[in-house]
Parts: sequence; C-alpha cells; structure tokens
Amino acid sequence: MQHNSRPVISNQPGPHQDLARRVSRALAHPLRKPIAEHTQYNFALAAEWLAGRQTPLVLDSGCGVGISTRQLAAQFPAHAVIGVDRSEDRLGRDHGKLPENALLVRADLVDFWRLAYQAGWAPEHHFLLYPNPYPKAAHLKMRWHGHAVLPTLLALGGHLELRSNWSLYVEEFALAVAQVTGKQAAVTEIAPKDDFLTPFEAKYARSGQALWRLCVELERI
Repeated sequence: MQHNSRPVISNQPGPHQDLARRVSRALAHPLRKPIAEHTQYNFALAAEWLAGRQTPLVLDSGCGVGISTRQLAAQFPAHAVIGVDRSEDRLGRDHGKLPENALLVRADLVDFWRLAYQAGWAPEHHFLLYPNPYPKAAHLKMRWHGHAVLPTLLALGGHLELRSNWSLYVEEFALAVAQVTGKQAAVTEIAPKDDFLTPFEAKYARSGQALWRLCVELERI
C-alpha cells in the first residue's frame, strides 16, 4: 500500500447543521428495515461460536481484511473477538491463520448490530476503525452518527473506540453520543508507531496525516 493518502476534504466548515435533527429522528423512529438473509444466517453461526466460549466479547465492526481482528485477538487473549465486514472479498484475503479466539463474519453491520442487540449481546469492547468518512455534507446520513441505526449501536454498550483521520467525523460522533446517552466522549489525537491496528491507519500515519481516537464507556440498555 503506497503511503500517499490525501487528507479528507469536505465542504463542511464545522459539524453538520442537520446532525441533531437526524439523531432525534433516529431516536423517535427505530429502524425497521428487514434483516438480510445472509446476515441472519451468519449471525446465527457467530452466536453459536460465541456461546461455546463463555468469554467476554470484543466487536471489530467494519474489520476490512481482518488484520485489526487479528491484532485485537492478540491484545485480548481472554476475549472472543468477532470481526464483521460486508465484503466477502475483503474477508477472504489471506493474512495468515486466525487466532483461536477470533472469528470473521460477513454481514451488513446495520443488520448485525440489531441482531446482536436483540440477542442480548453486550460487548466489553467495540471498535469502529478506518476508513469511515463520507465527507460531502450531502452524505451525513451515510455516516454512522447520521444513520438510523445509531441508537442501537450505542445501546450495545461497552467501551466504544472509534478512530478516524477526519477530525470533524470524530467531533460529530461525539456530539451524537452526547445527544443519545448524555455521555461526553474523550477525543484525542494519536500517533501510533509500529502498532497500527489497520492497513489504513498505517497508510494515513505514514502520509503525515493526524489520527484521532474517540473513547466512551457506554451502558448496555
């Protein structure tokens, strides 16, 4: 991967003016989109795998090629680590054998989170890693904090950590978390050396971009 990634460019000068309204709408109108059949099937397999382990859960949502899932499995050896991504191609790339405490699942995250909530899952840690920006103002509803699934995502609880190379994305997510939960997330700039969680984190850092991390402790609702 070349280290020439361009910084995020947006036509937004600050947090989106429609953010609070979209979050309020998500709270007032729970998402009722039908669950995709493949996600229902793969979630059932993941639930069976998790039930047989009797260990705390770490979710790696949007895990891409699964490198972050492998890294997290090494960081949390006493946990069950589940990486979820919608792309069969990404998940199928060869990055070595999965650790015994890790599982990769192909699923639509919007559906997977709702199934996880309905099943009573309560991840101890939940990671949302790069890439995540939809930088055009017209794309607010495609960002997780502008999506109708946001209340469900936050209701899963646990230590939620989001990373991005776009500070405005992190700022907006923190505003949405505060609106939904009343909690103030901690936002810090980070400078990983060689302990990159994802290939994108390495690419952005080696391109000289600032990297941002949001952390918040959430209660399972």
